[in-house]
Amino acid sequence: MTKKKKMLIAALLIFAVLTNAIIALGFSGMETREKIILCVLTDISVLILVFNKEVIFGIADNVVHDRGLILSLAKNDFKTRYAGSYFGIIWAFIQPVIMVLVYWFALDIGLRSGRTMSYPFILWLMAGLVPWFFFSEALGSGTNALMEYSYLVKKVVFKIDILPIVKVTSAIFIHLFFVAFIVLFQCFYGYYPDLYTIQLIYYIICMYAFVLGISYFTSAAVIFFRDLNQIIAIILQVGIWATPIMWNIKDLMPRLDNIMKFNPVYYVVSGFRDSLLVKTWFWERPVWTAVFWTTVILLYVFGYKVFQKLKVHFADVL
Repeated sequence: MTKKKKMLIAALLIFAVLTNAIIALGFSGMETREKIILCVLTDISVLILVFNKEVIFGIADNVVHDRGLILSLAKNDFKTRYAGSYFGIIWAFIQPVIMVLVYWFALDIGLRSGRTMSYPFILWLMAGLVPWFFFSEALGSGTNALMEYSYLVKKVVFKIDILPIVKVTSAIFIHLFFVAFIVLFQCFYGYYPDLYTIQLIYYIICMYAFVLGISYFTSAAVIFFRDLNQIIAIILQVGIWATPIMWNIKDLMPRLDNIMKFNPVYYVVSGFRDSLLVKTWFWERPVWTAVFWTTVILLYVFGYKVFQKLKVHFADVL
């Protein structure tokens, strides 16, 4: 075992011990059951990382050493996606805006869904749709990363591990624009940026990590099972209603709310609303945060390992 790996294991174990101590001694308002769950989730996450050190080093190698190439390819991918069309990248912004307006008109004006809220329904709706747009776009692009860049996959010297990162990074450009747009849009309603708005950076990182973990698996699997694209499309159609984004589950079905918290997208959607409207910090929901990151770590380790195992066959199948 190399010195770096030993240092990594030691750092992870120290982190687990310190975190457990903080949980046990702090969080005075938390129930004992919640403290136990939080400690167990923390220890599980650390053990997963300890026994999958190669995944961590793979992440570091992909992001740190190839960051210039990743950013360059992501920018080029974003530009070429709308090349040849008359309005160019404007289409990337028109479709989400139209969707927001349609949902707002149907739910707020037509069904009067937001009449019981203490803030404008359009703001609540946009805070949920913006992260969902990024998730759906990044997942679709990440899934097809290897097929779209098949000419690079067939090159022996090219590091294909970075292709899912390229596609997810390309999708985040539009997402950052809409995050800035919704912050400015809220100013028209008197909801001005504050310290909680900075928390959006954390939730953007959350969604990026989550969708990247899934994309490593789906991008590898879709090469051998092409119907996966249609399955993902159906899941996204159902997911936008099941997350929930269009309706407030806490008011309509409070008992189901705890079950829905196992959906990682719901964590990010609620986080956007907490940052922009509710004004709640993510550490005020420690158990939910631990569940989210444990899920992300599991997905990333599983997806990355599947990707590594199957990549020797990519060039032959493509």
